[in-house]
Amino acid sequence: MDKILILDFGSQTTQLIGRRIRDMGVYAEIIPGDASLTAELPPELKGIILSGSPESVYGQGAAPDRKVYDCGLPLLGICYGLQRMNYDNGGKVEALPKKEYGRITVTIEGEASCFRGRDPNGSGEDPVQQERLRRFLSGFSAKEAGNRDGSFTAWMSHGDTLTALAPGFRQFGVSETGYPAVLAHETKPWFGLQFHPEVTHTGKGNEILAAFVFGVCNCTAGWTMEQYVEEVRMSVAAKTGTNPVLLLISGGVDSTVAGALLLKTLNPDQVHLMYMDTGLMRKGETGTVKASLEKLGAKHLHIVYCEDEFLGALRGLDDPEAKRKVIGDLFIGIQEREVARLGLPETYFLAQGTLYTDLIESGKGVGKKAHLIKSHHNVGSPLVDAKRKQGKIIEPLDRLYKDEVRRLGRLLGVDEEVVRRHPFPGPGLAVRILGEVTKEKCDILREADAVYIEELKKRGLYDEIWQAFAVLLPLRSVGVAGDVRKYGWVLALRAITSADGMTADVYPFPSQDLIEISTLITNTVKDIGRVTYDISSKPPATIEWE
Repeated sequence: MDKILILDFGSQTTQLIGRRIRDMGVYAEIIPGDASLTAELPPELKGIILSGSPESVYGQGAAPDRKVYDCGLPLLGICYGLQRMNYDNGGKVEALPKKEYGRITVTIEGEASCFRGRDPNGSGEDPVQQERLRRFLSGFSAKEAGNRDGSFTAWMSHGDTLTALAPGFRQFGVSETGYPAVLAHETKPWFGLQFHPEVTHTGKGNEILAAFVFGVCNCTAGWTMEQYVEEVRMSVAAKTGTNPVLLLISGGVDSTVAGALLLKTLNPDQVHLMYMDTGLMRKGETGTVKASLEKLGAKHLHIVYCEDEFLGALRGLDDPEAKRKVIGDLFIGIQEREVARLGLPETYFLAQGTLYTDLIESGKGVGKKAHLIKSHHNVGSPLVDAKRKQGKIIEPLDRLYKDEVRRLGRLLGVDEEVVRRHPFPGPGLAVRILGEVTKEKCDILREADAVYIEELKKRGLYDEIWQAFAVLLPLRSVGVAGDVRKYGWVLALRAITSADGMTADVYPFPSQDLIEISTLITNTVKDIGRVTYDISSKPPATIEWE
């Protein structure tokens, strides 16, 4: 099976590169950017991609093993990866006077026919590299709507640029600000992009990556979700043996699919599912969870009612990170207490429905250069870290994105109603209540959110949206109910579209729907006095407010 290797230098979107390539049916493996490479690379490896990074090549940025430049395989440098290739081979990289960030137009300046690369074995043109370049540039050939000259919109996020090209490199694309955007080497199969083709904001991203994977690297599609499932099942079965496995389950898509995978991999008598009713759940959550898990064949479902403990631990806290840490520690603390009550042996394994987006936003990416965006309760707490060090953690979804998890759920026979359910954060309503969390606020938000989601389903909008939810703000506003002055809470509605959760755009609500939903919420939930709509994309905002 053909494979593409990705060197991870810490970019928050490195995993998206792998995701895009896997979606094309080609297996992609991600390793730390500075990992040592073997003298002889496996024959199935067809190309190497150098990812972006939050660092600078002249600062703390990691450098790849020099063997990468001698291996003879096609290389694609993305953002920092391009700067790394240029810098390591005699070029110059310097800080920009103004950072290039967000959507920026890129224009292709040349075609393969004008490429005058020299034959490394003699003089004249190098036909092999010229054909590679032609195939690579074919990914840029389709004209983007609104750009008659063939230019396209690219997503950039960098504060450095190439001020002198390394020997042998030529520029084939330029940004609207005048800096190099697309490069290729005259004789070596090296290509570079100063933007991120992996994010959905780049107009031709998939076509560009496909041009490299199939056109330059000559890969054959051969990787499927079925193969992934088989590999994970073999790995989980080998690791756990006959020991019990306890899955902390929230009832959302991730943990439910993780539960289905465990139940279809191991003996159901071996699998224990623990659900905690924290008081931070959506309306009717516990009943829905119980029914769906029993339908999947769960024999050991343990429901723990612990609302008072969670609300008590959160009392007086308003900092988002503090709330996440407290919730994470309490989750594990209660789990250990309840496990003791169950009488499971010390050899039990703890399973979680962690996705890779959780890991990389927590600074737990493949390499060591990822920056912390926010803590996740199931990857960031000290107790979970301790379990991880003991080798007692199983995370069968930790290399998947949300849309892949949904695909896996369908493959495993999980109910469509569960599979298509919008994401819900592990800390629950605690990170959707800004400021201190109280039972009163939970009840208000729970009711308002239920009205919102139900209306989206009635109006046929729910499946058009990646994630929708309500946020209770720490503000009260004066209003009027009938002829009576009303002093109610302010509610923010959030609805975004996304392919993977790493980037997101605001859902363009029909104005009448938004007005009617807002009115229904203020009329139905007496404590809500005003409703706003969040129009922030990701980046710069995150999807959740905390």
